[in-house]
Parts: sequence; structure tokens; C-alpha cells
Amino acid sequence: MSLDVATLNAMGVAEFVAALDGIFEHSPWVAEAAASARPFADRSALHAAMVAAVAAAGEAAQLGLLRAHPMLARRAALTAESESEQGRLGLQSLDATAADEMERLNQAYFDRFGFPFIIAVRGQRDRAAIAAALRARLLASPADEREEALAQVARIALFRLEDRVR
Repeated sequence: MSLDVATLNAMGVAEFVAALDGIFEHSPWVAEAAASARPFADRSALHAAMVAAVAAAGEAAQLGLLRAHPMLARRAALTAESESEQGRLGLQSLDATAADEMERLNQAYFDRFGFPFIIAVRGQRDRAAIAAALRARLLASPADEREEALAQVARIALFRLEDRVR
């Protein structure tokens, strides 16, 4: 489904939120909060309003948003958007050795930061680059990593908006 910004601007709040479902993983509250900033001049303005809604939401809501994301390369039910993104690099079909390593790294990351490792898979050159980023980010401070994870969520949302809104 491809929408234009003018159509989104004219929708009621419930319809607007439904049209943007999945842009922020399992977090329709982001679109709902951004709806009051309409009308948007373009997709970039819409994205900026959604990112601002996340920034203004406070620590508990941000943590909920981060925890709404799936662990990478874990065989589990995914949203259509996450399945497509992870599928592009074969993260759902790793061999046993690679899957075990990703599981170990993912769990170490979750244990350290309290939310899953999040990276915009689109734009990554391969699975090795993702694993390297995960290893490097395990060394970050909790504050820096939370900021980076939210930046990655915003980047993922931009890619998803580019797919859905013209």
C-alpha cells in the first residue's frame, strides 16, 4: 500500500495510525502522537514528527519501543516488515554455528542493556557487518547505546516510510 502525504494529512487519527502501523515496531502510539503535528509538508516532515514523538515520550515509553523489536536472527514470529528486512540478508536462515553465535551475542547484549540489539539491517552490506556492529556496540556505555538504538529505530522507520509513503 502506497500513500501520499496529502492523503495521510486528511485522515482521521485512527485511520492515520492504522495506515502507519508497523513503521515503529509494535508501537502505534508513535503515529498517534505525531498525528497532532499535521499537516506534514512531505515524508521527511512526517518522519521528523514521529522521531520527535519518540524523543518526547520519556524513558519508559522509549524502553518499551526498544523492547518491541525482535532479536535479530532468532527464529520467531516477526512483523512483515521485520521479516522482509531480516530476510534480505538471510538472518532467518543461518546455519547452526552462525545462529548459535548470534544467539549468544544477542543474549549478552540484552543482558547488558535490557533491550534487543537493534540495527537498520537495510544498508548493511552483509551478516558479518551486523555481527561486527553487535560486538562493537556491546562495549558502549548504557547511555550511549540507548541513544544509538533509538537512532537505529529512527533509521528503520525512515526506510519503512520510504516504502509506504510517497
